[in-house]
Amino acid sequence: MNNDIDQAVDFYSQGHFDAAFQAFGVLAQAGHADAQAWLAALYANGEGIDADLSCALRWYEKAARQGHVQAQANLGAMLMSSPGVARDEAQGVHWIRCAAENGDPFAQANLASLYAKGRCIAQDEAAAVHWFRRAAEQGHYPSQARLGFCYATARGVERDRVQAFVWLSLAAQHGVGNALNALEKVLGDMSAEEKRAGSSLFEQWRSRASPVAA
Repeated sequence: MNNDIDQAVDFYSQGHFDAAFQAFGVLAQAGHADAQAWLAALYANGEGIDADLSCALRWYEKAARQGHVQAQANLGAMLMSSPGVARDEAQGVHWIRCAAENGDPFAQANLASLYAKGRCIAQDEAAAVHWFRRAAEQGHYPSQARLGFCYATARGVERDRVQAFVWLSLAAQHGVGNALNALEKVLGDMSAEEKRAGSSLFEQWRSRASPVAA
C-alpha cells in the first residue's frame, strides 16, 4: 500500500489531480489515514473534484481519529472558523489540542492564542506561554515573537530579559517587524552580562530550530 500512496502523491505532484483524486479515494476507502487526509485536502481545495467542505471535513475527521496529526490540526481549524462549515468550537478546540499534544507547531500556536485570548477555553496566560514555547522551540517564528513579548512584559511568566532577547531575536531575523521593535526596547534595559548570555543562547537556538512560518 505504501507504493500506492507514493504513486498517488506523484500524480498530485505532477498536476494530475483527477488521477490523484481517484488513487487517494481508493486508499482512503480502505482506511489509509494519509490518503484520507490527502483526499480531504483535495475536496477542500477543489483539486480533481469540485470543492466540497463537508466532504473535506468528513475525511479529515476519519484521518484525525486514526491519529493523523495534520488532519487533526486542519479539522480543528475548520471547525473553529471555516466559512461554509457548521461551527463547533468545542470540537475544534479538542482537535487543535490533539494536534498540539502530538507535536504540530501550528496547532500549538493556535492553542496558545486561544489560551491568551480566553476564546472557547478559560484564559490562562501561563498555559499560553507553555504552548507558545512548544511551537517556538520547533522554529515557529510568530510564536517566537509572542514568547519573547511574554518574557519582556511578564505576561504568564516572570520577566526575563535574556529569554526575551533570545526569542525576539529569533523572530526578528525572519522579518517579524514588531519583534524587532520590542527587541530594541529590551536591549535598552539589558546589562552587558545579560547581552552576553542572550547572545550565547541565541546562537544555540538558531542552530537548533529550523524556521517555520505562520
